[in-house]
Amino acid sequence: MNAIYLDHAATTPLRAEVREAMIPLLDGRFGNPSSSHRFGREARAALEEARERAADALGASRHEIVFTCAGTEADNLAVLGRWRARGDGPVVCSAVEHKAVLKAAARAHAEGAPLIVLGVDGEGRVDPAALDDVLRGGPSVVSVLWGNNEVGTLQPVQEIAERCTGAGVIFHSDAVQAFGKVRVRVDETPCDLLSLSAHKFGGPKGIGLLFVRDGVALEPLSHGGGQEHGLRPGTESVAMAAGLATAIEIAAAAQESECSRLGALRDRLERALVLAVPGLVVNAGGAPRLPHILNVSIPAVDQEALLVALDLEGVAVSVASACQSGAAEPSHVLTAMGRILEHGAAIRLSVGWTSTESEIDHAAAVIPAIAGRVGART
Repeated sequence: MNAIYLDHAATTPLRAEVREAMIPLLDGRFGNPSSSHRFGREARAALEEARERAADALGASRHEIVFTCAGTEADNLAVLGRWRARGDGPVVCSAVEHKAVLKAAARAHAEGAPLIVLGVDGEGRVDPAALDDVLRGGPSVVSVLWGNNEVGTLQPVQEIAERCTGAGVIFHSDAVQAFGKVRVRVDETPCDLLSLSAHKFGGPKGIGLLFVRDGVALEPLSHGGGQEHGLRPGTESVAMAAGLATAIEIAAAAQESECSRLGALRDRLERALVLAVPGLVVNAGGAPRLPHILNVSIPAVDQEALLVALDLEGVAVSVASACQSGAAEPSHVLTAMGRILEHGAAIRLSVGWTSTESEIDHAAAVIPAIAGRVGART
């Protein structure tokens, strides 16, 4: 069997439809959207069409979509940009946020923002009631991710958003992992700010977006021209925007069926590993989860040795999030959940739009065998 890719939470293969949508804008329609001549007008029309399509998929208005270079930039613009625009009030986030949010919050703290980090339970979930006292303090922004990128835990975003809205507090959610796997629409959930990244749902790397609800003030992180409503200066990548728009439409249209299909594949793999690997623990197994992420801890196995051995056997998985793989410190998510093993491996397996049952069955046979061998040598 060919190599098996079980790291879709890190990035996904580019869809053929997305590539085809981008090619004309990399060739003949190459103009700068800020130019007033024919080439520029064509590029501007394509850019605004992409913005409209992305907005429709999210239930937003076109002027509420800001294109960024990635989910990380969108998170930073939401958290740090909101703090700088407000200039007072705590920055609030959960302990299990993506590092893009945690480090943006830390930067705001270094600039004078009080920082409040919400703890989570053993499944990685925030208790919405824990926000009540915090909201009375008038935060500049509250940021809680929609679905966790390491263990898959779904947060009670609807309730958190409604509590923030009721208190008049700006709420941001990083939905980078969630979009296309579960229903994410800003006309149904009252988020003020929402981050996405195209390469997580079949789009190109190098572009994301931030939804900014009408009336929410942000300070730009960089300065230059007035592109992207003055929030993200620099010449826009029209081809990337078109790729994002195509990917977001496909992901939104297929979300319900993909949620069911991916969840079935994830559960199939989970059942097989639980039966075959002694002592294996499914992290966040008792919580509502994103359908495509499975995070397991295996005792008495060296984590890096397991990762390398699986790669040599053609099975690609992650330890923690790909954004911090290679780091010496343990996962901040599992630490916050109280799930760190003193001696053992925690790996993330994630399925996606190219995953098949035969791949899952092969991985389910390979992983226990390799875990047994690696464990025997440690």
